[in-house]
Amino acid sequence: MEYSVEKLSGNKVKITFTAPAADFEEAVQKAYLKVRGQISVPGFRKGKAPRRLIESMYGSAVFYDDALEILFPDAYTKAVTESGINPVSRPEVDVETIEKGKDVVFTAEVFVMPEVKLGDYKGLEVTKHMHPVTDEQIDARLDQERKKVARSIEVTDRALENGDNAELDYSGSVDGVKFEGGTAEHQHLVIGSGSFIPGFEEQMIGMQVGEERDLNVQFPEKYHSEDLAGKNAVFHVKLHAITKEELPELDDDFASEVSDFDTLAEYRADVAKKIEETASAHAEEAAKQQLVDKAVANAEVDIPAPMVENKLDDMMQEMGWRMQQQGFSMEQYLQMLGQTPAQMRDMYRSEAELTVKTELVLDEIVKAEGIEAGDEDVDKLLAGYAEPMGQTVEQMKKSFNEGQIEYFKHRAAVTKALDLMWDAAKVTEEVVDHSKEEKDEEEEKKPAKKRTTKKAKAEEAPAAEGEADAEEAPAKPKRTRKTTKKAEEAPAEEPKAE
Repeated sequence: MEYSVEKLSGNKVKITFTAPAADFEEAVQKAYLKVRGQISVPGFRKGKAPRRLIESMYGSAVFYDDALEILFPDAYTKAVTESGINPVSRPEVDVETIEKGKDVVFTAEVFVMPEVKLGDYKGLEVTKHMHPVTDEQIDARLDQERKKVARSIEVTDRALENGDNAELDYSGSVDGVKFEGGTAEHQHLVIGSGSFIPGFEEQMIGMQVGEERDLNVQFPEKYHSEDLAGKNAVFHVKLHAITKEELPELDDDFASEVSDFDTLAEYRADVAKKIEETASAHAEEAAKQQLVDKAVANAEVDIPAPMVENKLDDMMQEMGWRMQQQGFSMEQYLQMLGQTPAQMRDMYRSEAELTVKTELVLDEIVKAEGIEAGDEDVDKLLAGYAEPMGQTVEQMKKSFNEGQIEYFKHRAAVTKALDLMWDAAKVTEEVVDHSKEEKDEEEEKKPAKKRTTKKAKAEEAPAAEGEADAEEAPAKPKRTRKTTKKAEEAPAEEPKAE
């Protein structure tokens, strides 16, 4: 079968196929043998009617569509492979001429991978925003560690307070009728955590152990259960016990218990070092993202619409999976947002377009630089996945199929391209002075001092019409310390009653 490829506008090509009459006749015979069992002809059992009789009853073209389906796959695959085009959409097939005893001509129009015109991607200027470690950050991290080793103390001498852990029974009803999922016994609830619907935890404050109480609440208008959304409910609760956390003292004993250090000072210094390392890594990742964004902005590419739609399909599928992890269906989530699937896709369309463009540009940089990923590069990338899963790189690789191996090989090549861009970048480190920012914010909140002199009173008078306010000061720039160097290198779930 002969074919020709014609480039159309908008990253689209048209492949024209010419099938010799003999080849098409052979395909028609195959089609007859394939579908004859589905055709009823009076006087014949299914599958036994002659082809000529069927064609006389239903027309000579009765098997043409099936014949084309037999011819097309091999012809299309051959044309794509030999011409080197890279389709990114399903082909749209159209028959131009089809007649018994003559050559058949049909076409396939398909979108192909677009051409990417790279702009500057080396030597780009980016800023690495460095955030010094604050005492508040260190204290917060230490508090997290204190809570991990906190003791639970039973409270018997007072009523329930905010922050306490309550052990309770509850039974919810709407209009006197209990609803599914609204009843439980000996459940634990931290008061003030916001785990239950608004008003539930607040109304429990002040309860004594053994006390029973009715709580009047209203479910949010946007709630995952349509039957309960916006409705008033009554929860009958009984408080069985109150416990509270007792945190250990922040001293040398605590430090030696939770770390390899003997003193709190040493442990605190180590915590500060780790926070700084994490902050530096985040700052570098953010700077690298700036680098990618600039390279993408400098490139030119006409993205075929099907590529964006395919990316949107992936994004919606991933979002649906995340909703399931949180106990929602995609339909319920859309109802909560008051959106249709089409509106959701439109909302994420720009993000999908940018994602596709970014992938195309990075792939083009890989090609332009002749970058290839070896086994060591792939192993280095996989190490970041294997370690959190408690596996070795070799164990992970044994579970991969060929497609997964190629995926990570491609990812490793892109990572090398990013490293190349980063090494060539002009990186400016900018240290953000948080204490100065906070001081400036406090100064802005303070009321201006009122002056009582005659000059001050005169200045308080409104300016004459058309007169400029000469004393209006420009906004203060953020104070930072700069050091220029070449680089060396999930929707929040609505609270519910459980």
